[in-house]
Amino acid sequence: MIGFDSMNKKRKKGQSHSTRPAIAGPPRWLKLDMSPEDIELLVVELAKKGYTPSMIGIILRDQFGIPLVKQVTGKKITQILEKYNVKLPVPEDLLHLMRRAVNLRRHLEEHPKDYHAKKGLIEIESKIHRLVKYYKRVGKLPSDWRYTPETAKLIVSTYM
Repeated sequence: MIGFDSMNKKRKKGQSHSTRPAIAGPPRWLKLDMSPEDIELLVVELAKKGYTPSMIGIILRDQFGIPLVKQVTGKKITQILEKYNVKLPVPEDLLHLMRRAVNLRRHLEEHPKDYHAKKGLIEIESKIHRLVKYYKRVGKLPSDWRYTPETAKLIVSTYM
């Protein structure tokens, strides 16, 4: 069959991603003049400026030379933010899906006959509803939280 390795019966596609190092603790080459507590305070400061956890990680990597926050501090960025009670209105992956839905609704207002976009909106909102159900179950969203296009537009406009 095409796409399978004859020996292992595995697909050959999707193997080009990088892997993170398996070492616990900071890399040996990392020379920091900041303590883990200073890094935690920097993460909180960046979050209060309105950056999402992924953007905080990119800023720390590019501007401060910290490759992975978890290796240096022992905690993930979201765990640091929870420790200091700095929270996003909704989890970051849900926020990005809501942004896509808001942008697609704006597109459909201008182009109401775009049936492929309508189908895409249905699929995105289905993902949102599944993710909301999961986050309610694990306690990251309150049990009375509901997704509506109006609340999504409000949350996205204030945070992105």
